[in-house]
Amino acid sequence: MTQTIDTTADRALKAKHRAMWALGDYPSVAIELIPELGPELVAASGVRPGDRVLDVAAGAGNAAVPAALTGARVVASDLTPELFVAGREFAARHGVDVEWEEGDAEALPYDDGTFDVVLSCIGVMFAPHHQQAADELVRVCRPGGTIGLLSWTPQGFVGDMFRTMKPYAPPPPPGAQPAVLWGDEDHVRALLGDRVTDLVTRRQTLTCDRFPTPAAWAEYWKTAYGPTIAVYRHIADDPERVAALDRDLTALAARFDHGTDGTVMDWEYLVLTARTRS
Repeated sequence: MTQTIDTTADRALKAKHRAMWALGDYPSVAIELIPELGPELVAASGVRPGDRVLDVAAGAGNAAVPAALTGARVVASDLTPELFVAGREFAARHGVDVEWEEGDAEALPYDDGTFDVVLSCIGVMFAPHHQQAADELVRVCRPGGTIGLLSWTPQGFVGDMFRTMKPYAPPPPPGAQPAVLWGDEDHVRALLGDRVTDLVTRRQTLTCDRFPTPAAWAEYWKTAYGPTIAVYRHIADDPERVAALDRDLTALAARFDHGTDGTVMDWEYLVLTARTRS
């Protein structure tokens, strides 16, 4: 059932989300730390030359650019157009054209059935109202088209990271759902319902080995990743809580660290593909 949303409150929430993702340097996170995720989603979704592709909550284009490299015609849509500067540079370095358009994943500005393939690589999962976002993914995909999603799992590193930050964060607004539920197969099946067929999922891990110590990762993350920056700003007037969050994030990375020469962590994610019913 579609949830009734207070439009005034929703506009304020989306403004906060836009500002949050403009904090720090998310393009460096997407392009330097997790570059393999976009190409993997594009391959799993079977993007072909000439396909009309929409990358929802595209950020700096970590799926949009690999899709364009196949010869597809790609639109990258995101609530935070500040990320498009890095996205355009990313596309230019790879010699591809991508259309960059501001858009809310819960109210996409496209007609029904516009796209052959609708993708989202750790993007749409951060839309606060999951059913509205899922409805939009299905709506703008043509009958018989493909929906491809890649999301962090609740059980993996990123799920643990959000649980670690939760005691320090402001309470979520009414009706907002945890992002990592998109990494739960049963949750996404329920969101998409009988409007799709041939739904396939697999869990995989990304290896993060860019940091010498858990503390180095935590220090980087608190300056580069928008949601973490926002939490630190929320507690900025309480030095004891800031220090406690520093310790908790460092301990989180240490729990996942299995490296012997530098910090090595495996971050679990879910890849899901499905076809819209003809």
